[in-house]
Amino acid sequence: MSIKKITTPLTEEKLKDIKAGDTVYITGTIYTGRDAAHGRLIESLNKGEELPFDVKDQIIYYVGPAPAKPGAVIGSAGPTTSYRMDDLTVPLLKLGLNGMIGKGSRSDEVIEGMKEYGAIYFAAIGGAGALIADSIKEVEIVAYEDLGPEAIRKLRVEDFPVIAVIDSEGNNVYKTERAKYEK
Repeated sequence: MSIKKITTPLTEEKLKDIKAGDTVYITGTIYTGRDAAHGRLIESLNKGEELPFDVKDQIIYYVGPAPAKPGAVIGSAGPTTSYRMDDLTVPLLKLGLNGMIGKGSRSDEVIEGMKEYGAIYFAAIGGAGALIADSIKEVEIVAYEDLGPEAIRKLRVEDFPVIAVIDSEGNNVYKTERAKYEK
């Protein structure tokens, strides 16, 4: 377990250097999206339509940020429980989505998809939304504005703090660390 600093896009080369348990600071562009936005993305794919942004080598942060206070670019931006997106994730992995940020465990289907297509799952610290918001420097709504907090946003982040929980080989901190204490 080590500390890594990466700049997006999250290419396959960068991805393979990150292992479960690593603390990672992300700088660059990440996108937001929760269940409603994911539903629309998959609906677009099923209709053969183009997505509102190219997911290849991107990171999606599962968040529905609070409104920004005066002078701030975003409000509290804590992670959403990730399993809510599990049924809608593998089609995006097939298109080259390389990173996801949220909280909580993922389904076996998503973990297998991560291994097959090469992706990583990061955890952001739940309850630290105001702290996380400090690393978000710019926000732009790119799709589904009618969804309010669940609209897809393009974020420019600097040293966005996460922990690699499940790496592209399927190593899973939620399982390995829990097993140490079950003895």
